[in-house]
Amino acid sequence: MNLIKRFKTLAAVSTTLLLAGTLAACGGSAESGGGNGLQDSYVVATDTSFVPFEFKEDGEYVGFDIDIVNEIADRSGFEIELETTNFDGIIPGLQTGTFDIAIAGITITEDRAEVVDFTSPYYKSGLRIGVPVDDTAITGVDDLEGLTIATRLGSTSADYIENNIEGATPNTYEQLDQAYLSVEGGGSDAVLYDAPNVEYYIQTTGGDSLKIVGELLEAQDYGLAVSQGNEELLAAMNEALAGMIEDGTYAEIYEKWFGSEPEWLDALAESQVS
Repeated sequence: MNLIKRFKTLAAVSTTLLLAGTLAACGGSAESGGGNGLQDSYVVATDTSFVPFEFKEDGEYVGFDIDIVNEIADRSGFEIELETTNFDGIIPGLQTGTFDIAIAGITITEDRAEVVDFTSPYYKSGLRIGVPVDDTAITGVDDLEGLTIATRLGSTSADYIENNIEGATPNTYEQLDQAYLSVEGGGSDAVLYDAPNVEYYIQTTGGDSLKIVGELLEAQDYGLAVSQGNEELLAAMNEALAGMIEDGTYAEIYEKWFGSEPEWLDALAESQVS
């Protein structure tokens, strides 16, 4: 089964939201015919610079997250209207109602959970440190004190640098490739970001220039974020996600993008809402 489906193109998000508001005012006809309280379609936000979770290839948006949200939508019975934005604009967009759902390797945190709702975890992650291949001074997080560290704007990695690494200066970038280029070009001493992305970049692109040092930091869970007040949507998505994990579809998608089944699959299954 081809899990990558064609997305509808949004000519203007404002037009879509205006239409949805008009339909709701006329008696809620935006709901799907299945009587499950869900709309026919939802606006899904993502940031396409988080390889291999979401990126653009041959004019099409692909990646682990794209396959996951497509499968959830198929099982829940709604269509996806994909909208791309910078990562730091995702949570505010959910708060204002510009987006309904977001998937972009978003770490579930207490602060974020105060303003948006999260599904059950769909990925278990952490933070990794990358440094130039010829660097011998940095071997772990303690060696980052007082240094300049590249990371992504609005990320939990930026918060980690500010709160846990004494004297360090975070160099924040909207796009992840800018963070890696900053280290490769000497503008930053190291990069600190989500483990799967750092590992994937070094395996595929930056192997001649960067290396990973130190242990995995800050165990984290990724969740799909949903604008608050959509309890039926959240419940449907959680049910779909749990079903994907139980019947093996999740493992198939994971292996497609990462080469093997996740070692933490049992723990992920246990973390699902029953």
